[in-house]
Amino acid sequence: MRIRDLLAVSELGLILLTGDEDTEFTAVHVTDLPDPGRYLTGGELVLSGLMWRHEPADSARFVAALRAAGVAALGAGQAWLGHVPDDLVTACAQAGMPLLEIPTAVSFRAVGEVAAPRLSGEVRAALGRQRRIVDAVAEGADLAELFSLTAAELGVGGAVLSSIGEVVVGSCADPERLAMAYLAAPRLPCVSEGHTLFGVGRGHRAAGWVLACEGDLLGRADLGFELAACVALERTRMEEGRRVERRLVEQLVGAALADESDPAELNARLRTCGLEPGEPYAVVTASVRRPGAARGPDPATLGGQVLEELLGRGVVAAAGTDGAVALVPLTGPVSFLADRLRAGLGVLSALRDTSVSIGVSGALTGASSIRGGIEEAGHALRMAEARSGGVVTSDEIYTHALLLATVPGDVRRSFTQRLLEPLFDYDAKHQSELVRTLGAFLDTAGSWNACAERMHVHVNTVRYRIRRVEELTGRDLSTMADRVDFFLALRAR
Repeated sequence: MRIRDLLAVSELGLILLTGDEDTEFTAVHVTDLPDPGRYLTGGELVLSGLMWRHEPADSARFVAALRAAGVAALGAGQAWLGHVPDDLVTACAQAGMPLLEIPTAVSFRAVGEVAAPRLSGEVRAALGRQRRIVDAVAEGADLAELFSLTAAELGVGGAVLSSIGEVVVGSCADPERLAMAYLAAPRLPCVSEGHTLFGVGRGHRAAGWVLACEGDLLGRADLGFELAACVALERTRMEEGRRVERRLVEQLVGAALADESDPAELNARLRTCGLEPGEPYAVVTASVRRPGAARGPDPATLGGQVLEELLGRGVVAAAGTDGAVALVPLTGPVSFLADRLRAGLGVLSALRDTSVSIGVSGALTGASSIRGGIEEAGHALRMAEARSGGVVTSDEIYTHALLLATVPGDVRRSFTQRLLEPLFDYDAKHQSELVRTLGAFLDTAGSWNACAERMHVHVNTVRYRIRRVEELTGRDLSTMADRVDFFLALRAR
């Protein structure tokens, strides 16, 4: 069948926006996957509701995937966007691919029925199913409604989970185990715990969602991808509203850090962000480090996304220079909040080569406390980063660790190397344990007997090793100053 044959059906009202009307197609395929290439065999007329398009650059990527799969033409529905975007027209024109505009009132099924002699019953069913899903999205169905409808249309059950195992919608047993399997999987989709796992959207897994479909769907992965695409669309719509809230938090933080901030204005901004001046809260900062990563979100942006997921999207986090900042209402002691964050990080630990650091201030009230809370949480964040991740509260920072966390890394390394390098070299050459013995000696407050007991050696062995430490470094471990230097050097490693 040729494109001109469809154009000739006046009831359809199709418009050729670009391309050759003599182009022939041999099948019809309906999809809203951002990259449907794996399910195409070539020669198809692809019908899409454009739910994959979130930014202009998406059009070029989508058309490139169709061209690589040998697709004959593209039909664009208008139910979702209300129009066919110019960037899609340009992408099709540059690729030499015919682009048809399908009016909002015309269903994909109607288009398919024109080509019915060439279509299987399965394809006709897909046309009707896709149209019902697109209509639901256009009518503003929420995530629960959309998931229920799509799962029923596709005949699959399961749940959508956050990266820490929180059930967003649907139901499943042991969601944390499924979330950890998603985080650790070398590639998706994969089968784990009796479910097939699909990633939702293109974000980083640390802040991502996972679609867990019951059973093994690897042989019918297009169903899972289709459902995941619908969930990703709804999540994108939810994110649009959160961007405004993040902007409000960003403005509040900026005003609180200004030298001449007005208390009345700050309290008004605090109320705008959902907190009353007398309501207790904590400032929480977060960053996510990915050593060696060349692409993707920066540590502060990803830290904010992860923090929001850790707290069930009950807060918003504004990305700052050193990390994301969120004001978290307190319903109990700060320790309860810290425990919740640590529990979430326990699940995220399944994600390799990713370090999540979080700093938590003490309990605060009123806008005038924000600046101090940000500084306190920032110190805690730097300490967490120095520990290669984890949660640090304000109770932990007022120690020597705070001083070490504020010292630049190259200075810490230089201090440690100059003081301890002779011991490292000696241990490496003689297979001895001077550094370990030094640490045990300091941890036992310089007690020969306690150190020997901890090391499981004779007390004279401890005396000999400590004497060698003093000889190699020129220090005197009977003095408090030298003990402090060694103590800090060992912990600055």
